[in-house]
Amino acid sequence: ILLCFRFSHHSMKGENHTLITEFVFQGFSSFHEHQLTLFVVFLAFYILTLAGNVIIVTIIRIDHHLHTPMYFFLSMLSTSETVYTLVILPRMLSSLVCVNESISLAGCATQMFFFITFGITNCFLLTAMGYDRYVAICNPLRYTVIMNKRVCVQLVWGAWSIGLIVATTQVISVFRLPFCAAKVAHFFCDIRPVMKLSCIDTTVNEILTLIISVLVLVVPMGLVFISYVLIISTILKIASAEGRKKAFATCVSHLTVVIVHYGCASIAYLKPKSENTRDQDQLISVTYTVITPLLNPVVYTLRNKEVKDALLRVIGRKLS
Repeated sequence: ILLCFRFSHHSMKGENHTLITEFVFQGFSSFHEHQLTLFVVFLAFYILTLAGNVIIVTIIRIDHHLHTPMYFFLSMLSTSETVYTLVILPRMLSSLVCVNESISLAGCATQMFFFITFGITNCFLLTAMGYDRYVAICNPLRYTVIMNKRVCVQLVWGAWSIGLIVATTQVISVFRLPFCAAKVAHFFCDIRPVMKLSCIDTTVNEILTLIISVLVLVVPMGLVFISYVLIISTILKIASAEGRKKAFATCVSHLTVVIVHYGCASIAYLKPKSENTRDQDQLISVTYTVITPLLNPVVYTLRNKEVKDALLRVIGRKLS
């Protein structure tokens, strides 16, 4: 039995405006008649995402054939994606069955902090994976020297550090604002929907958000693009068709995830703020909070021969 508690909205009177102590998610109120269907679909996606990422991390950990830089980055990406979905999806599922679910300011700030941290970490982990593919194809003889354990750990720590620094900056800048409205026109504490509730002009915050979005999306995208230009030019120089096919096959999974991940994030954070309706914004948000995290385990298990072989070895070992 699922019990839903609707908390009353509390406020304190300030000198010029009302100080809000909690927010209320409007969630998917526009799709009221389809909320049960959405709950079932999103719950299925959530379970598949968690199961897929747990399987990937477990297989990479126990199969020594996958103890390579490429799969080390993949296991870090799967771990990050798992926490990313844990931050957003349980509350989103709750908002589909609970009317006007509330969240404290501290809870909202915490959710926003982890959402930004892991979202940005994922962007830079994909960049690190692009660099790994570049070294593997363009410098194969020096691959083990360049992509040693220390370099791999440093790249992962770099991704996490950037995520933490940006998240701290964003959350402090947003929650220093005074808020006069309590209804968040979204299903989680994203930056722009929360800023819209402020009593004062948020132009400075909008500019800061745009600058950060450009730095954490355009820069990694640019680096991945450069990596793949060099990778493709190297692949085209390979004499045999079979060699070209094998070399490109090692990049297909990563390239698929990169295009969808950066594409959705760019549409969400680099577009003009008033270009889409609320329903369109929510649809974009669902894409990068629900569908993209599932894409990673699906692509890397269905399209990646080494992971499939490792999975079959593990299953065969268990059955025997």
